[in-house]
Amino acid sequence: MKRLFLLSVLFMLLLAVGHAQSVDVIVLKARVIDGDTIPQIYLPEVNIRGYIIFKSQAEQRRFERLVRNVKKVYPYARLAGIKLNEYEAMMAGLPEKEQRKFLKRAEDELKAEFGEELKALNFTQGKILLKLVDRETGNPTYHIVKELRGSFVAFFWQNLSRLFGYNLKEKYDPEGKDRDIENIVIMIENGQI
Repeated sequence: MKRLFLLSVLFMLLLAVGHAQSVDVIVLKARVIDGDTIPQIYLPEVNIRGYIIFKSQAEQRRFERLVRNVKKVYPYARLAGIKLNEYEAMMAGLPEKEQRKFLKRAEDELKAEFGEELKALNFTQGKILLKLVDRETGNPTYHIVKELRGSFVAFFWQNLSRLFGYNLKEKYDPEGKDRDIENIVIMIENGQI
């Protein structure tokens, strides 16, 4: 009964005011608890981060270097996630032979476009890139290579990368050892850096 009365009053107000000027109406869900009507408003999630306090100049320089490295490789990781989704969508329904041809063509195009830039990355930037590709795709690089190129090729690249200090099977851990990288990525996405 109360709701019907409130709706009718609101409708009459809108009609009376509607002739004079336009009115924006926001409709909210509400819950009645002990006779009180309490509106339910869902707000977006807000991350609150304080200032970073460094213990020493060396720690501050290390963090600034990490920021530079993440800012350099993050666009490549985002692009890798986008391209992987595009390629999977394009390959859906293709026969295996056509998929191999398509992947070879895509690999050649990517090498031509980004090959020299990726070769210019230093060791640390390469490790960060592997972690960020895992973050963007949800799969470690090893699993992506295995899915796209096969087990033998993935095994070969994993062993070769281990000789140079990389691990294609390493998972991205935003809550643990990769917490600083995650914070930097969030700051980049929010436009703070």
